[in-house]
Amino acid sequence: MKILIIEDEQSIIEAISIAFEFRWSGVDLRSATRGFEGLNLVKKESPDVVILDLNLPDISGFEVLKKIREFSSVPVIILTVRAEDEDMLKGLEAGADDYIIKPFNYLTLLARVKAVLRRTEAAPLQVSRTSTINDRLSIDFVNQRVTVENNPVKLTQIEYKLLVLLVKNKDKVVTYDEIMDEIWDKDLWTDTDNVRIYIRRLRKKLNDIPPSMLLNQHGAGYIFKS
Repeated sequence: MKILIIEDEQSIIEAISIAFEFRWSGVDLRSATRGFEGLNLVKKESPDVVILDLNLPDISGFEVLKKIREFSSVPVIILTVRAEDEDMLKGLEAGADDYIIKPFNYLTLLARVKAVLRRTEAAPLQVSRTSTINDRLSIDFVNQRVTVENNPVKLTQIEYKLLVLLVKNKDKVVTYDEIMDEIWDKDLWTDTDNVRIYIRRLRKKLNDIPPSMLLNQHGAGYIFKS
């Protein structure tokens, strides 16, 4: 297990390292104190999780996240001192998998890392190698590849699992609670706004705007319309 910390405060890097050393042995921790250095390490080291501070000295953490998402679907947990909903939602919309507000409990951070890893495990639905879902969308369930109108679409593991969950229940409403139970750890993620953010990301990547596949059932959940 390899974890990369991109954080400019050395004291926080050391505290996170100590928490992993005592509570999660065997983790290979790497760190960077600048954004561009962190980007290079993501490319070079291929970490399993990235812990990313938003306030970096050379480049915004939001920009680092956007650049990571251009070439990698590695789970990213953002660290921020900004408690405003707008900043947290901006991070999730940019492709973060979770966020933690500073100051934070380091045991909570370890729990979040474990939860993100559980959520990004391979989706279980493998009914056939490739399935044509409709006249626009196809999914290769073995290799977890998605195409829209024969063009490949790059999804993160969580985006893929959410899409598969909705496709598996096509033409049926999947409630917010069912989505949270299946995709997220309900104890850590209780805000349905996070589900809405991932649906918006999926719609954008699937070119489903205005939506004709991923439809909202007001107050209930979402439905994949075949």
